Amino acid sequence: MDWGKGIVLTIVGFVVLILTMVVISVRMDGIELVTENYYEEEIKYQEIIDESTSALNLGREVISYNAHTKVLELDLPQGTIGSLQFFRPSDSSLDQTIKVEVTQAGKTSVPLNQLKDGYWKVQLTWSENGVDHYQEKKITI
Repeated sequence: MDWGKGIVLTIVGFVVLILTMVVISVRMDGIELVTENYYEEEIKYQEIIDESTSALNLGREVISYNAHTKVLELDLPQGTIGSLQFFRPSDSSLDQTIKVEVTQAGKTSVPLNQLKDGYWKVQLTWSENGVDHYQEKKITI
């Protein structure tokens, strides 16, 4: 075999490798976007920054997670209404939203036994004294 055939075989092999990688990447399933409405969420991001800042100014950690009991505790005042979202980055079909209504004084417990083990983002939005707040916590169940 001479140099010409070796170069041609190398180029053909490289092209076949690249085409194989393209076909494999196009056929992949299970690629999840962060959200369905990514661009609308990006525009609203400044509101989330403002709500996160107002939550930090409260001076307390609102979301706490106990890994041993698999319970999420929310430190919210009585009468608070909000929304608790569980976001699973690896599988959007497992995402859940729970409405939160605090009817008793003290911490509110949310059991997480129904959630699949793994990495979760917990996002809490609520209104306290007429001010909207947002806090996010990353947990592993």
